[in-house]
Amino acid sequence: MSNRFIGARQTTIAREVELVGTGVHSGAPVSVMLHPAEADAGLRFIVTDNTRVVAEISADVRNVKNLTLCTVIGDENGVTVSTVEHLLAALRGLGVDNCFIEIDSKEVPIMDGSSAAFVEAIDEAGIRELSAPRKFIKVLKPIRVQDGDCWGELAPHSGFHLDVEINFDTPVIGRQRLAFEMTPSVFRNELSRARTFGFMSDVERLWKNGLALGANLNNTVAIGDDRVLNRDGLRCPQEFVRHKMLDAVGDLSLAGLPLLGAFRSVRGGHRLNSHVLQALFADETAWTIVHAPRVREIQPAEIAYGAAAVALAE
Repeated sequence: MSNRFIGARQTTIAREVELVGTGVHSGAPVSVMLHPAEADAGLRFIVTDNTRVVAEISADVRNVKNLTLCTVIGDENGVTVSTVEHLLAALRGLGVDNCFIEIDSKEVPIMDGSSAAFVEAIDEAGIRELSAPRKFIKVLKPIRVQDGDCWGELAPHSGFHLDVEINFDTPVIGRQRLAFEMTPSVFRNELSRARTFGFMSDVERLWKNGLALGANLNNTVAIGDDRVLNRDGLRCPQEFVRHKMLDAVGDLSLAGLPLLGAFRSVRGGHRLNSHVLQALFADETAWTIVHAPRVREIQPAEIAYGAAAVALAE
């Protein structure tokens, strides 16, 4: 095996790959094509209508338009793409910096409710290093957002650390907390297969509001009064908090660059995740952009945020 230095350079996918599915809220069919992108392109949605490009929307917190049950981004002309978090989590979680996401609908397909299908598609395409150095958003001081008994915080850290706690008033979920130093292998093995979940008691209200029209037991963990209704139960211990962590990876990808920081949330969700990022960028003394000119030699399979943290140059 030839010597390589992994993590210092930006990445993209090696070739295009397509996914098809259904929007969990719209119930509409949708096709997504992932395309390789040049350095500094970032993660960008290309919205099409009968192959005609109608909008290009960067995965950026400044483009967030709605945070009700999912993350919705859009442009100044009113074109939006919803439920972006699971796909963005897969891209950022596996260390993909640049990708054009061509989509022919207003909602990313829900697939099985997790990031597993997106991870599989990225694996099928492969990841290619580019010549440009990787850039990071480095958190310089703690930023905290409080909303009643919910709160979220970003603090300085040499890698990307997630610590997420949830607490639901049902014995099916209760209080769950997990923490991980995030790398591609951790995302793949610990978070990527955790599915979205919902309560049967909310279904009628959601339908009346035009939401969850595509939700079913194949893409959502359904919670009854005292049990999980899916025939095969849960995929893994604490699947609920693992999915919340997956969501956080996707929502925090809207920083526009990989984060060097420690994220902690209690009773949070899409809204809190977004508000923490907004609070970070509102304080110009709380963050900076750094480059990774070189990193220590590691195994080629590991393209990790943390690996690049050992040799950063501002």
